[in-house]
Amino acid sequence: MPAMNMTRPFSWHHLNQWHLGIVANVLLIGAAVVYGLAARRVPAWRVSRSVWFCLGLVVTFLATQSVLGVYDMEYFSDHMIQHLLLIMVAAPLFALSAPLGLAYEAGDERVRRFLDGRLMQVVTHPLFGFAAYFVFIPITHLTGLFNLMLEHEWVHHLEQIGFLVVGYLFFRVAFGLERGFTIHRGLRLVYVMAAVPVDTFTGLALVMSSNNPFPRYTTMSPAGSTKTSILANIHLGGAIMWIGGDALMLLACIPIAVAWVKWETVRTKELDAVLDAQGL
Repeated sequence: MPAMNMTRPFSWHHLNQWHLGIVANVLLIGAAVVYGLAARRVPAWRVSRSVWFCLGLVVTFLATQSVLGVYDMEYFSDHMIQHLLLIMVAAPLFALSAPLGLAYEAGDERVRRFLDGRLMQVVTHPLFGFAAYFVFIPITHLTGLFNLMLEHEWVHHLEQIGFLVVGYLFFRVAFGLERGFTIHRGLRLVYVMAAVPVDTFTGLALVMSSNNPFPRYTTMSPAGSTKTSILANIHLGGAIMWIGGDALMLLACIPIAVAWVKWETVRTKELDAVLDAQGL
């Protein structure tokens, strides 16, 4: 019989706890250094995009290395907060920083050929980004993959990376700041809103669970946890996914809508100027 987890239940006194992983911090620092060096090679690169990248790293650090990282294997609700921070906060910030655009500007001919190649054309296509998000969310929360993540730390870390990558591929299309295949600014709102049902369905499926869908939580939950408390926490995580996920998606629509209105305003003025020049 597997031993029970002896981790103490979370309390607000634990907010100052940190889970400082060496590999994770090396990756975060390495990403910051690479982006900074690349930005220095492109004098015209916007400072605001570098700021977005740094903010994305900060959110990633807090999601994985703060108290959220301490309890992300013990509480499903904590895992869902971490998930939302990675895929719906950090990933959009990285999309706003346009890393692939920077790589194209700062890279040599080999980098440009790779970014223009067939593989990257597929990976950065809007349909790929949408399909990846549409599939990744339920698979990582409604299948045995989640239980596997609880059993193996390396699977958990791959899942965290997956949240960032899938979120970036999705939101890069929604913001349309990078080169490549893009969609109309108005359709970007439709693109984002079409993904909302995925979060809603996944969250509701968890909220309505009558049994613990992840048996590993029986041993991973903090000492003193009962079947009732574990199930209640899974319901809480589902509600966070449902309400929090939908709210963050709607929040992401605000800058997209503002950019669309500004673009339409400029287009209207340009069209009016053309018509005036033609005496119409």
